[in-house]
Amino acid sequence: QLQLVESGGGLVQAGGSLRLSCVASGRTVISYIMGWFRQAPGKERELVAGISWSGDSTYYADSVKGRFTISRDNAKNTVYLQMNSLKPEDTAVYYCAAKTYGGSVRYGYNYWGQGTQVTVSS
Repeated sequence: QLQLVESGGGLVQAGGSLRLSCVASGRTVISYIMGWFRQAPGKERELVAGISWSGDSTYYADSVKGRFTISRDNAKNTVYLQMNSLKPEDTAVYYCAAKTYGGSVRYGYNYWGQGTQVTVSS
């Protein structure tokens, strides 16, 4: 069974940076599409960024383009989300996700981590 564990969340001031990590265990994720979602209170979960197994295809939500960068290290079974120029509206629980079959990086994720809280103060 694939398990995903996020880390790196915390409290940061607006304009600051955080780097989230997601370590996979139970299976190698080398062939999986990986993504980061977030859910703010009272809002639906949304895809923030996704990356193909090779890393050559990525997706970013319009709200984070130019500020967030998704990357992966398949040798370490780890996916990262570098978040720069953080804004209060980025405050949410951030979830790592995996998609164990092919297709678009935008849809169809079927494994989820427990989430890590990111809070951006103004």
